[in-house]
Amino acid sequence: MRRIYMYFIGLTAISLGMGVSAGAQDKPAEKSSAAPAIAAFGPKAEFLEEIAYYEQRYVRLAEAVPGEKYSWRPGEGVRSIGEVYTHIVAANYGIARSLGSQPPAGLDFKAINALSTDKAKTVQALKDSFAHFKQAIQALSDGDADKPQKMFGRQTTLRGSFIMITGHFGEHLGQSIAYARVNGVVPPWTEEQQQQQKQAEKPKP
Repeated sequence: MRRIYMYFIGLTAISLGMGVSAGAQDKPAEKSSAAPAIAAFGPKAEFLEEIAYYEQRYVRLAEAVPGEKYSWRPGEGVRSIGEVYTHIVAANYGIARSLGSQPPAGLDFKAINALSTDKAKTVQALKDSFAHFKQAIQALSDGDADKPQKMFGRQTTLRGSFIMITGHFGEHLGQSIAYARVNGVVPPWTEEQQQQQKQAEKPKP
């Protein structure tokens, strides 16, 4: 009985295998509509990760600052809160252009700064500019990492420009955090950490 059972299992497996094989041969190959995979490592992937970090920091902070504070500035001739954000917007488009991606048709760089007192428009402009900037980076090749590149008036390589751009993001994010703090706004990510710490320190029942 055991031999008959094993014989039956073997025939079933062979039949199924032949059916799958025939089906695969009869069915034409379908073209994948999925976007090409982005490498998880390398200069481009690492820089995109940095951009994503700064994007969420800038956007969340811009959303947290009250609209009436956007015109606040620490002194005459110094960028206001809103002007720091619009500076990042303009920089995202300008740097992308330096890296070979043209700004959207009709974009007026002079008009970007005029958005600085309108919170809703500034936040949306930040989101749009980061989306454009990330597309510009995705169009680059890791193979060009050591090619000459001019950035912020200095001669460097494409890899070096990534480092310089990250420094620019960090400089103005720190400025924005200081401006927010002076105006009584705690960065959302810091507030979340404080809340988590308070929950962890609560005595257990």
